[in-house]
Amino acid sequence: MEAYKIPMNLRAAYLSMHRQTNAHLARFGVTADQFVCLLILAEEDGIIQQELVKRATSDPNTIRAMLVLLEKRGLVVRAPHPRDGRARIVTITEEGRQIFAELVSALEPVRNRLTAQIPEADAKTLNELLRRVVEAME
Repeated sequence: MEAYKIPMNLRAAYLSMHRQTNAHLARFGVTADQFVCLLILAEEDGIIQQELVKRATSDPNTIRAMLVLLEKRGLVVRAPHPRDGRARIVTITEEGRQIFAELVSALEPVRNRLTAQIPEADAKTLNELLRRVVEAME
């Protein structure tokens, strides 16, 4: 019967973390979901928009809307792909990198609360279990 609790616990954990992240990022005018886009681009810049959709585990319309907002703020730039006219390449700007560094610092209290509850060895196990959940549901 414990397995029946997994979906609700995953949902509760996600929503709790999402709310806390949004609260800490509000003063920057960036949402948790926009932070995810910036994080992905900070790790690997110049990826196609479809790849960003996949890595963010979101849908194309949501990512597009976020990128339009981030682009208006000068945090990212979208450009046509040189070989595929349908694709767009997304790049984080220097200003985007600066804001991203501030966002990472602003989220330190959230990370600290999480790591205080989940030791590194447990975090490794939890990440593996979550990866298995994703695989099972795809």
